[in-house]
Amino acid sequence: MTREYLFAGFGGQGLLFSGKVLAYKGLIEDKNVSWLPSYGPEMRGGTANCSVIISDEPVGAPIISNPDVLVAMNLPSLDKYEPLVKAGGTILVDSSLIERKVERDDVSVYYIPATKLASENGAPTLANMILVGKLLEVFGEYDAERVRTALGKCVSARHADLLELNLKAMESGRDYE
Repeated sequence: MTREYLFAGFGGQGLLFSGKVLAYKGLIEDKNVSWLPSYGPEMRGGTANCSVIISDEPVGAPIISNPDVLVAMNLPSLDKYEPLVKAGGTILVDSSLIERKVERDDVSVYYIPATKLASENGAPTLANMILVGKLLEVFGEYDAERVRTALGKCVSARHADLLELNLKAMESGRDYE
């Protein structure tokens, strides 16, 4: 089993961190993993995306042309990558920032007002983690212990105080209906 994920939005939304958490979770589960960040020279406010491949088999190349899963955190990203998602794939949309609906009917779509939820929960910078929590729940892969371990690997010692806040954001996404 191989699943290819593309997190896309603008710099500063935590897309690379989201991908890293997902990748570490894959490593904890003894999967083969590829994590490839990509961002424009502007970083904050510029385009950013992150490709993650998690597989039972060795990963041959980190490049994703047609992702199984798209997490879109801004309209330009949805416009650009929606057509590339594999038929039968999954798209998660931050509906706080993207007003339009996905135009395809051959993919599963989840609209999560992640930015709004993050602000309401006192963590305005953690919309990305709300989406990761929902993503893991959608695929039946939200394992609290593994999520905590993966977060522990990604949250630096300098920001250890943010571990619980990230976990709370992921739980909020997991529980969002």
